[in-house]
Amino acid sequence: MADQPDRIGPDVARAPGPSPSLNDLVVLAVLDEAPAHGFALARLLGAGSDLGRIVTLARPQVYRSIDRLAAGGLIEAVTVEPGDGAPKRTVYTSTDGGAVAVAAWLAEPVAHVRDLRVEFLVKLRILQRRGSDPAELLAAQRLALGPTLDQLIAAADGDGVDVVDRWRANNAEAVARFLADAG
Repeated sequence: MADQPDRIGPDVARAPGPSPSLNDLVVLAVLDEAPAHGFALARLLGAGSDLGRIVTLARPQVYRSIDRLAAGGLIEAVTVEPGDGAPKRTVYTSTDGGAVAVAAWLAEPVAHVRDLRVEFLVKLRILQRRGSDPAELLAAQRLALGPTLDQLIAAADGDGVDVVDRWRANNAEAVARFLADAG
Protein backbone atom coordinates (compact mmCIF):
# COMPACT_ATOMS: atom_id res chain seq x y z
CA MET A 1 0.00 0.00 0.00
CA ALA A 2 1.50 3.33 -1.01
CA ASP A 3 0.29 5.23 2.06
CA GLN A 4 1.69 2.73 4.57
CA PRO A 5 5.19 2.96 6.03
CA ASP A 6 7.70 0.68 4.38
CA ARG A 7 10.12 1.00 7.27
CA ILE A 8 9.86 2.14 10.85
CA GLY A 9 12.30 4.93 11.59
CA PRO A 10 12.43 8.68 12.00
CA ASP A 11 13.89 9.28 8.54
CA VAL A 12 11.02 7.70 6.61
CA ALA A 13 7.98 9.47 5.18
CA ARG A 14 4.82 8.17 6.84
CA ALA A 15 1.11 8.31 6.52
CA PRO A 16 -0.35 11.40 8.19
CA GLY A 17 -0.36 11.28 11.96
CA PRO A 18 2.15 10.55 14.65
CA SER A 19 4.69 7.77 14.34
CA PRO A 20 3.85 4.59 16.23
CA SER A 21 5.33 4.56 19.73
CA LEU A 22 7.17 1.56 21.14
CA ASN A 23 3.96 0.55 22.92
CA ASP A 24 2.07 0.80 19.63
CA LEU A 25 4.65 -1.33 17.84
CA VAL A 26 4.55 -4.02 20.51
CA VAL A 27 0.74 -4.16 20.33
CA LEU A 28 0.95 -4.25 16.52
CA ALA A 29 3.51 -7.08 16.60
CA VAL A 30 1.29 -9.15 18.91
CA LEU A 31 -1.73 -8.54 16.67
CA ASP A 32 0.38 -9.52 13.68
CA GLU A 33 0.94 -12.90 15.38
CA ALA A 34 -2.77 -13.53 15.91
CA PRO A 35 -6.00 -11.52 16.10
CA ALA A 36 -7.01 -10.48 19.62
CA HIS A 37 -9.19 -8.06 21.55
CA GLY A 38 -7.88 -5.38 23.87
CA PHE A 39 -8.52 -7.26 27.10
CA ALA A 40 -6.56 -10.28 25.84
CA LEU A 41 -3.74 -8.01 24.68
CA ALA A 42 -3.61 -6.38 28.10
CA ARG A 43 -3.20 -9.84 29.66
CA LEU A 44 -0.45 -10.74 27.16
CA LEU A 45 1.40 -7.52 27.98
CA GLY A 46 0.66 -7.34 31.70
CA ALA A 47 3.19 -7.51 34.51
CA GLY A 48 4.61 -10.99 34.90
CA SER A 49 3.65 -12.16 31.41
CA ASP A 50 6.27 -13.29 28.90
CA LEU A 51 6.36 -9.95 27.08
CA GLY A 52 5.37 -8.02 30.21
CA ARG A 53 8.69 -9.00 31.75
CA ILE A 54 10.25 -6.70 29.14
CA VAL A 55 7.60 -4.05 28.50
CA THR A 56 4.51 -3.88 30.70
CA LEU A 57 1.41 -2.18 29.32
CA ALA A 58 -1.64 -1.42 31.40
CA ARG A 59 -5.06 -1.88 29.85
CA PRO A 60 -5.55 1.87 29.11
CA GLN A 61 -2.19 1.94 27.30
CA VAL A 62 -3.21 -1.05 25.20
CA TYR A 63 -6.51 0.57 24.22
CA ARG A 64 -4.77 3.86 23.34
CA SER A 65 -2.40 1.92 21.10
CA ILE A 66 -5.32 0.11 19.48
CA ASP A 67 -7.00 3.45 18.75
CA ARG A 68 -3.82 4.96 17.24
CA LEU A 69 -3.03 1.85 15.18
CA ALA A 70 -6.58 1.64 13.83
CA ALA A 71 -6.57 5.36 12.98
CA GLY A 72 -3.27 4.85 11.14
CA GLY A 73 -4.63 1.89 9.14
CA LEU A 74 -2.13 -0.55 10.66
CA ILE A 75 -4.83 -2.72 12.29
CA GLU A 76 -8.48 -3.37 11.57
CA ALA A 77 -11.41 -4.89 13.38
CA VAL A 78 -12.24 -8.38 12.19
CA THR A 79 -15.10 -9.39 14.46
CA VAL A 80 -16.95 -8.58 17.65
CA GLU A 81 -17.26 -11.19 20.40
CA PRO A 82 -19.73 -11.20 23.25
CA GLY A 83 -18.06 -10.31 26.55
CA ASP A 84 -18.42 -12.60 29.56
CA GLY A 85 -20.77 -10.35 31.52
CA ALA A 86 -18.93 -7.38 30.04
CA PRO A 87 -19.27 -5.21 26.95
CA LYS A 88 -18.72 -6.77 23.55
CA ARG A 89 -15.09 -7.19 22.58
CA THR A 90 -13.74 -6.07 19.22
CA VAL A 91 -11.10 -8.39 17.80
CA TYR A 92 -8.34 -6.73 15.77
CA THR A 93 -5.67 -7.97 13.40
CA SER A 94 -2.84 -6.27 11.54
CA THR A 95 -3.44 -5.03 8.02
CA ASP A 96 -1.01 -5.69 5.18
CA GLY A 97 0.57 -2.32 5.94
CA GLY A 98 0.77 -3.26 9.61
CA ALA A 99 2.52 -6.53 8.78
CA VAL A 100 5.05 -4.66 6.64
CA ALA A 101 5.63 -2.15 9.45
CA VAL A 102 6.18 -4.95 12.00
CA ALA A 103 8.63 -6.79 9.75
CA ALA A 104 10.60 -3.59 9.15
CA TRP A 105 10.62 -2.67 12.85
CA LEU A 106 11.77 -6.16 13.88
CA ALA A 107 14.69 -5.96 11.42
CA GLU A 108 15.82 -2.48 12.45
CA PRO A 109 18.56 -2.20 15.10
CA VAL A 110 18.09 0.27 17.93
CA ALA A 111 20.04 3.51 17.77
CA HIS A 112 21.16 3.84 21.38
CA VAL A 113 22.62 1.54 24.02
CA ARG A 114 19.89 2.71 26.40
CA ASP A 115 17.24 1.26 24.04
CA LEU A 116 18.62 -2.26 24.23
CA ARG A 117 17.02 -3.11 27.59
CA VAL A 118 13.47 -2.69 26.34
CA GLU A 119 13.12 -2.21 22.58
CA PHE A 120 15.87 -4.56 21.41
CA LEU A 121 15.01 -7.23 23.97
CA VAL A 122 11.30 -7.15 23.06
CA LYS A 123 12.26 -7.50 19.39
CA LEU A 124 14.34 -10.57 20.20
CA ARG A 125 11.49 -12.07 22.25
CA ILE A 126 8.94 -11.43 19.49
CA LEU A 127 11.24 -12.98 16.90
CA GLN A 128 11.66 -15.96 19.23
CA ARG A 129 7.87 -16.27 19.68
CA ARG A 130 7.50 -16.32 15.88
CA GLY A 131 10.19 -18.96 15.45
CA SER A 132 12.25 -16.48 13.42
CA ASP A 133 16.03 -16.46 13.35
CA PRO A 134 17.37 -13.28 15.02
CA ALA A 135 20.79 -13.55 13.30
CA GLU A 136 20.17 -10.62 10.91
CA LEU A 137 18.94 -8.34 13.68
CA LEU A 138 21.88 -9.30 15.90
CA ALA A 139 24.37 -8.64 13.10
CA ALA A 140 22.74 -5.30 12.29
CA GLN A 141 22.76 -4.38 15.98
CA ARG A 142 26.46 -5.23 16.35
CA LEU A 143 27.22 -3.12 13.29
CA ALA A 144 25.06 -0.19 14.44
CA LEU A 145 26.43 0.02 17.98
CA GLY A 146 29.94 -1.40 17.61
CA PRO A 147 31.74 1.96 17.38
CA THR A 148 29.68 3.41 20.23
CA LEU A 149 30.40 0.42 22.45
CA ASP A 150 34.12 0.68 21.69
CA GLN A 151 34.09 4.41 22.59
CA LEU A 152 32.21 3.82 25.84
CA ILE A 153 34.59 1.06 26.87
CA ALA A 154 37.70 3.10 25.96
CA ALA A 155 36.42 6.13 27.89
CA ALA A 156 36.79 4.20 31.16
CA ASP A 157 40.48 3.44 30.66
CA GLY A 158 42.97 5.18 32.94
CA ASP A 159 43.00 6.82 36.32
CA GLY A 160 40.45 9.34 37.50
CA VAL A 161 37.56 8.01 35.44
CA ASP A 162 34.27 9.17 36.92
CA VAL A 163 31.42 6.94 38.01
CA VAL A 164 29.30 7.72 34.93
CA ASP A 165 32.01 6.66 32.49
CA ARG A 166 32.62 3.46 34.49
CA TRP A 167 28.89 2.70 34.50
CA ARG A 168 28.64 3.23 30.75
CA ALA A 169 31.76 1.15 30.09
CA ASN A 170 30.46 -1.76 32.16
CA ASN A 171 27.12 -1.63 30.36
CA ALA A 172 28.88 -1.44 26.99
CA GLU A 173 31.01 -4.47 27.86
CA ALA A 174 27.91 -6.42 28.91
CA VAL A 175 26.11 -5.46 25.69
CA ALA A 176 29.10 -6.45 23.56
CA ARG A 177 29.26 -9.85 25.33
CA PHE A 178 25.51 -10.39 24.92
CA LEU A 179 25.55 -9.52 21.23
CA ALA A 180 28.52 -11.85 20.66
CA ASP A 181 27.00 -14.70 22.66
CA ALA A 182 23.46 -14.37 21.28
CA GLY A 183 24.47 -14.73 17.66
